[in-house]
Order: sequence, then structure tokens, then C-alpha cells
Amino acid sequence: MPKSPPPKQPTPKDRRRIAEIFDRFAAATADPRTELAYASPFTLLVAVVLSAQATDVSVNKATDRLFAIADTPAKVLALGEAGLTPYIASIGLYRTKAKNVTSLSRILIEQYGGQVPLEREALQALPGVGRKTASVVLNELGIEPAIAVDTHVFRVAHRLKLSRGKTPDQVEADLMRIVPAERRTRAHHWLILHGRYVCVARKPRCEACLIADLCPSRELFIGG
Repeated sequence: MPKSPPPKQPTPKDRRRIAEIFDRFAAATADPRTELAYASPFTLLVAVVLSAQATDVSVNKATDRLFAIADTPAKVLALGEAGLTPYIASIGLYRTKAKNVTSLSRILIEQYGGQVPLEREALQALPGVGRKTASVVLNELGIEPAIAVDTHVFRVAHRLKLSRGKTPDQVEADLMRIVPAERRTRAHHWLILHGRYVCVARKPRCEACLIADLCPSRELFIGG
């Protein structure tokens, strides 16, 4: 694993800047939620598993049809892997995901009475569920404040100088350390939405950014 630079302890000025960043996010969008469509812990879990290396839009298109007929572990097992595959064939890595969703549905029935266990260790033991997926589920359901780091969060955290971590886990640790405690539950969503719609990869929309004056990287992009 690449070594991350040692954490830089935030100065009082740093803490004021970080607090202001998240205060502005909160003022603009008080209670952001995932853009994945779901109606239960199980459909949330399945949607998040399917979203790996796929867009929320593509997942929602697939699950709109899938969840209409299979929105419980038992119904997914009744479909079977072969029956599930056509519903998610438009999503990347769909064969592996079909296998994982079918397998985790079987485990939920056999070990948890058809319910999704809402403890991190149990979630991460399910097929296709890693730390990031578990974090998204636990955070979205209000079980555990967590900051799942995807490509958007990774990019925004570095541009805002909130982390120097070289891996998602390192960035997550930095964010959990410096984001004000009262903002941690929604920080994941604010950073994702900011990266998805404003601080985009190739040409960030600094002119539309509500925290541009607080961004150490702004000068790199203005006029670019």
C-alpha cells in the first residue's frame, strides 16, 4: 500500500476554513441523500453493490425494472443468477454482480432471516460488499457516520487540501479526523455531489462554486 504523508495537524485557521466549507454545503443542501433509488435496506444494499464502476443513473434504470419484481432476498433467489442477469446487463461487471447479489441474498436468508445486518463486520463479509459499500449503506441509513471515498470524494478532498492520502482508506481516515463531528453524517454526500456537478475532473466549474474563495486549488483552474 502506498505510504501516505503523515497527517498534518490542522491549525485554528485550517479548522475555521474546514468548518466554513461544510457550513456552506449544509446551507445549500441541508440533508443530501444518495441518488440511488431504494425503498429498503436490502434494495439500498443491492443498488450500492451494483453501483461499483457504474453511474447512479445507469443503476437506477436497471433497478427500476428489477425491484418491481425482486425487492427481497427471497425474490432475488427465485429469479436466480440467470434470471437476474438480464435486468442488470446494462451495468458494468454485470456477471460478477449478478453472482454476488444472488449469493448475498442466499446468505441473508440463511443467516439473517432475510434481513440486512446493520453492523460493519457482518456487511463486509457479504459477497461484493467492501468497506466503501458498507460505509455507504451504514451512513445512508443513519447507523454510523462514515465517509465513503469514491473518485469524486478523493478528487475534491485533494483539491481542497483536506487530505494528502494516496489511497481511499487514507483519505477516509483524514476526513473522519478533520470534518466537524456534526457534519460527518452528510459529508460523504456533500463531497460526492460537489465533485459530480461542480468540481468535476477535467474542467471544474469554479465560477459556480460556492466555496471557491476557500479552495487552495482555485488558481490552478481559473482561466483554464
